[in-house]
Amino acid sequence: MRRRILRSMLTVLMLTTVVLGVPLTYTAWLWVEDITRNDLRSRLELISAEVIGQEQGSGVISGGLDLHTVQPLVPEGGRLTVVYPAPEDTAVKVEVGAATVTDPLVESLSMGTDVSLRLEVPATPMQARQRQAVAGVALAVAISLGAAITVAIVTARRVADPIRDVAARAARLAMGDFRPDPRRHGIAELDRVSDVLDSATVEIAGRLQREHALVADVSHQLRSRLTAVRLRLDELSAHTDPAVVHEAEEAMAQVDRLTEAIDDLVRASRDEDATDRDPVPVMDELRGIVTEWTHPFREAGRTLYLTGDESLRAPISGSRLREAVTVLVDNALMHGGGTCTVSVRTVRPGQDREPLVCVQVADEGEGVSDELAPHIFDRGFSGAGSTGVGLALARALIEADGGRLELQRRRPALFAVFLGKPLAARVETREPR
Repeated sequence: MRRRILRSMLTVLMLTTVVLGVPLTYTAWLWVEDITRNDLRSRLELISAEVIGQEQGSGVISGGLDLHTVQPLVPEGGRLTVVYPAPEDTAVKVEVGAATVTDPLVESLSMGTDVSLRLEVPATPMQARQRQAVAGVALAVAISLGAAITVAIVTARRVADPIRDVAARAARLAMGDFRPDPRRHGIAELDRVSDVLDSATVEIAGRLQREHALVADVSHQLRSRLTAVRLRLDELSAHTDPAVVHEAEEAMAQVDRLTEAIDDLVRASRDEDATDRDPVPVMDELRGIVTEWTHPFREAGRTLYLTGDESLRAPISGSRLREAVTVLVDNALMHGGGTCTVSVRTVRPGQDREPLVCVQVADEGEGVSDELAPHIFDRGFSGAGSTGVGLALARALIEADGGRLELQRRRPALFAVFLGKPLAARVETREPR
């Protein structure tokens, strides 16, 4: 960011230097020439005054010009030419100064119809002064530009470093680091942001602490109730009717899976970093879900398939993946139609990106309407009278492991869960359920 700020400021400075420096240089060049010509005109006016003072009679200089009084007014290396009338009605031309002038700068003065003055001086001294003036302007511009660059560097550092510190602090806050930071930077706006981050840190830390306590209390109460239910089911398993015993055992298995899921979710809520976890076999995590939902699909006259690569593994939380895919399968059963396929494969999001493990849930129903699609993952939004929590929860669970959940196709619906880099070779299997 510092480079961008500095680059922007230097661009403005260079443009300002060019816009102001070039006209200023041209003005200095003309200014020196104007001063030189004004000096020549002043000398001609003094000479004309001297000539008028020597004039006798009716506009005729009877005794000629006194060159001793005129010569001091001629610059060194210059030449004065005076043309005036003689008594015999002829014109007299008098030259004072150098015989020849190289590359002359000329100024003339007419004194009526009878007398004219012409003053020539070498242009070389004026050009030397013009170059000196241009050099002075260039030096002043260079000094100003150097001072401006220094100010720009200091300003860029003063602005960019505090912004980078605040951004780093916000990133630490997002990673769960709630330690206060007393540093301030002397910039009112950024210090205000730091104050807000301090307040947000205290508030978020308090909320997380309360939520963790609530999760622990809720999980404890759920486990207690599930234990009580399991005890009742265990009593039913001693019934004399084999059908009752079978249903009791199936119910106890469901209770055990629910208890395990609660424990896994509680543990996952305390461990947010999926990159440090051991990779889990994706197909093994999904097989239990497909087995559990086979019977509801069969009762609805539909089929549920699991297909994909048995060896693919990803560093994810198994409980989060199972709960998210369960939401997608349930959504396909409630709102979809036809065969529902859960597939595990690798995909490449782009030409310059590494392949990812992808879990896709697709059905053959009417799909998602155009009005519902943009809001399908919004919490509380539902187009079928449901709570509107399921898909939002599924996306939150997947994103907690660093993945993402997308609606890849609207009609028929196709949801894709991207988990991470694949860790095994592809070996395809297909399991009808």
